[in-house]
Amino acid sequence: MIETPKLTTNQASVLEALEKSGRAMTAYDILDDVRESGIRAPVQVYRALERLMETGHVHRIESMNAFIACAHSHQKDHDHGHSEAVAFAICDDCGDVSEIPVPKAAKTIGAITGDSGFVTERTVVELRGHCAPCQERQGARAK
Repeated sequence: MIETPKLTTNQASVLEALEKSGRAMTAYDILDDVRESGIRAPVQVYRALERLMETGHVHRIESMNAFIACAHSHQKDHDHGHSEAVAFAICDDCGDVSEIPVPKAAKTIGAITGDSGFVTERTVVELRGHCAPCQERQGARAK
């Protein structure tokens, strides 16, 4: 987990829900899990998620419209204005999401976009396919 200023109660509750689940969750899934902590409205979850993404605690999985607790610390390259790139391997069978740091990708993309004057703030790659356990299950069914 990343060291940052103290989290608010709502931020801590949202982050804890994501960490305990170990999977990508929509804001409404999170809301269902944190109601007992006093969070009652989707806007409270979205505000907490926004701040948690800013601090690097949480990532948004764009293709799933879901969020996942960060599994790695990410360094910002202040010389080039971009953050370390992250790839997410998303299983189309079970929905499992694995975070994979790909630091060289951010530098490469930053260099490519820098030629056009565009400054990359973040780079996220989503890979869709099948995780090893699902491949094994499918292989066992095929036999």
